[in-house]
Amino acid sequence: MRKRDNKETDFIPALRFNWLTSLYDPILRWTMRESAFKNQLIRQIQVDPGQRILDLGCGTGTLTILLKQTYPKAEVTGIDIDPKVLQIAERKAENMGMDITFNQGIAFELPYSNNSFDLIVTSLMFHHLTLENKLRTLHEIFRVLKPQGEIHIADWGKAQNGLMRVAFLPIQILDGFRTTTDNVNGLLLQLMTNAGFNETKETDRFMTIYGTLSLYRARKNML
Repeated sequence: MRKRDNKETDFIPALRFNWLTSLYDPILRWTMRESAFKNQLIRQIQVDPGQRILDLGCGTGTLTILLKQTYPKAEVTGIDIDPKVLQIAERKAENMGMDITFNQGIAFELPYSNNSFDLIVTSLMFHHLTLENKLRTLHEIFRVLKPQGEIHIADWGKAQNGLMRVAFLPIQILDGFRTTTDNVNGLLLQLMTNAGFNETKETDRFMTIYGTLSLYRARKNML
């Protein structure tokens, strides 16, 4: 089931070009240790029955479906700006009999009310955003999270060594230096703090053929 945001906004598809969208799943599966880092992301969260989870920038729905499989009594929603990947996500969920809501919308203008979700997870989305929109998105995440809610992120992080830095160059060429430099410079933790989050932490790192992929978490503590 999908609800659409009628606002039209330019965006860069997951692999930069629309004609590559159908290759997104196999490329991620074959080259990115997708199963390892997404399962680790799942393991670092705790979800109680009835809680609401948002997969922000859900893409083709792989993580969204994994969340629903792991926490079947939770209410799981996926949101993405790209209608083509949402069609893939919907089809995958329907084929597996999964009750998941998919919305079309913008990460930095979320179509949800304040304090809507208990947890928000996001995978390989932040490196597509400019520095300004990364911070806007984090402020939106903070707004729609409930008090004590958590954000869990998997995305490109600071290179562990020179080899990982060089390996990241193809991603920067594909997705743009303007948006990816913040990631490889390790700015996501500071941006989360700037947006009001507490207990910000890099929880794990994975070496991939494209560079260092990091996992992060933070909490919305209300004083």
